[in-house]
Amino acid sequence: MNEIDEYLSLRSNLLDDSKDDGNFITESILLSQILPSMLDAKLLDSEDFNDSYLVNDGENLKLNAYTINESGERLQLFIIDENTILENADNTDLLISERINYENQFKRVERIIRKAFHGNLYNSIQESSGLTPLASHLESIEGIERFDVIEIFLISLTATVTFKGQTVQPRNMHFDSSPTSRKYKQNDTTIEKQVLIIKKLIDLNFLFKVMVSRGYREALLVNFKKTFGYTIEVIKAAEDKNFDSYLCALPAQVIADLYKEYSSRLLEKNVRSFLQFKGVNKEIRTTIKEEPEKFIAYNNGLTITATNAKVYEHRKKTYIESLTDFQIVNGGQTTATIYFSKKDGLDISKVKVMAKINIAKQVDEKELEKLIDNISKFSNAQSRVSKVDLKSRNTQLVKIKSLSESVLTPTGNKWFFERAKGEFNTMLRKAGSNRNRIKKEYPNERKFSKEQMAKFYTAWGDEPYLVKKGGEKVFRHFIERIAPEESESQPLIDRDFYERLIAIIFLFRRMEKIHGQGKNAIGQIRSAVIPYTVSVLYMYSDKVDTPFNMAKIWKDESLEDNFESFLYNLMSLMNTLIKKYSISDDLGEHSKKKELWGKIIASHEIKDFISNTTNGNILKKYIV
Repeated sequence: MNEIDEYLSLRSNLLDDSKDDGNFITESILLSQILPSMLDAKLLDSEDFNDSYLVNDGENLKLNAYTINESGERLQLFIIDENTILENADNTDLLISERINYENQFKRVERIIRKAFHGNLYNSIQESSGLTPLASHLESIEGIERFDVIEIFLISLTATVTFKGQTVQPRNMHFDSSPTSRKYKQNDTTIEKQVLIIKKLIDLNFLFKVMVSRGYREALLVNFKKTFGYTIEVIKAAEDKNFDSYLCALPAQVIADLYKEYSSRLLEKNVRSFLQFKGVNKEIRTTIKEEPEKFIAYNNGLTITATNAKVYEHRKKTYIESLTDFQIVNGGQTTATIYFSKKDGLDISKVKVMAKINIAKQVDEKELEKLIDNISKFSNAQSRVSKVDLKSRNTQLVKIKSLSESVLTPTGNKWFFERAKGEFNTMLRKAGSNRNRIKKEYPNERKFSKEQMAKFYTAWGDEPYLVKKGGEKVFRHFIERIAPEESESQPLIDRDFYERLIAIIFLFRRMEKIHGQGKNAIGQIRSAVIPYTVSVLYMYSDKVDTPFNMAKIWKDESLEDNFESFLYNLMSLMNTLIKKYSISDDLGEHSKKKELWGKIIASHEIKDFISNTTNGNILKKYIV
């Protein structure tokens, strides 16, 4: 099987996994299959999305969903090319070589953006539309000031190829960023705001690399000259067979440009998950404001790693034009603070930051990881970065993997824990003609990734807003629960732990089925309703020392009918309460706030529901 055939095979698997109970391919399910891979490639901060489906054939508009990155300045929009998810599509039509095919899809979203920029979007859609919160965001003064970058992700289940040569070959296709301006009035003053529009293609080429190629990580190429129009002057400090080191004084504007273009993708995983974007460093801001010339003396600077550098000499000076696999492994807080200080109106023109750039040459993935780990460990960081191992090699994750391979459910089945990205697809590829048997042995409902496990496990607690955030924040929270850094005694990962974990996953997924999707769903905010509801169960059982009977769920591998009705009613109530107590029309984003959860769990509506005699008796059946 050649590479293109493997891409098309992956497409078939994705479509099979994106069917609803009626066996119809559903775009929102497909999106939920793909976003975790985009998160893994560091394109997103979370796999969570806000459904905002809009199709207007007359004006050639389309949008599937949106999300806002954790630091809040980047709006990310998703569109699925519906023509590429037809089951009967001809394979030749799925091989795309012309840029115009993708540009036409990007334009469907760009038209929506322009319509919003001219103030014509909100009034043109129905009030009940999932696009309403987004339209309100884009057309409000707050939204205009908030979003510096709008990133469009086109999801197309096509293979991008070139027909040059004797055989069809896959190729990468990139799209230039385009700054655009919008004007608005504030206090009788006309202000012009620059917004950067970034377009990214998520095709089968990309998905195959992330989903199937184990350990694949899309390297970030920062081309200073092409992207920003300048190069970086450096001094070579050290040279070795496998290692070069450069020193430089970076103007703060360079750092601001980098963060605007690439956001938290610049940051190494451990740094990114630890960074507190909202609580930017006050001391750094004070120095920028009061003593900008002394910033380079006061600040510890940045440590940057890369695997390749394009370096040239000019008039006895050394310059870096581009860096491949760019990662900031120390100085994430400095980077974010400089960007948001500039965004808040502070002058950064006199600020410079010391930077050490380490180029690891001819190293494999493991060697690069070890290098980054050691740099993070030994660097004199301003904000202490926890050394929690967030990678799949974590020993506690290895134990869970071992249990998944040995423990049978009461009905004689196993669950598949995908500890490393692409593990299941790799197993299918090796299985050859037995791949269908393996897919039947491990259907979707009995598979889970480490990121999904973190979300489900964390939901059984009192922080459902954290689950809604998703991404590396919730994964760090999970790892710190099962492998605490400061504690010598870690939770015992044994059969009891595993059975309880599977019971929690089963409960969460069964609630997803009960809630429903699309026209038959309780509402449009399922990703918030379910973790909030799970947390209510926790608060009225384990939290008050009346343990919930997870062993019953493990043993039965099902939920009693009256308990499913109980859950349906509780989720319906939760859907109503999120709307009632949210102070924002953007329910998906506001449900990430601790304040909303506090109001709901303390509400009389929840207390009345649980204290109802019928509901109380049903819940008691699941209390030990």
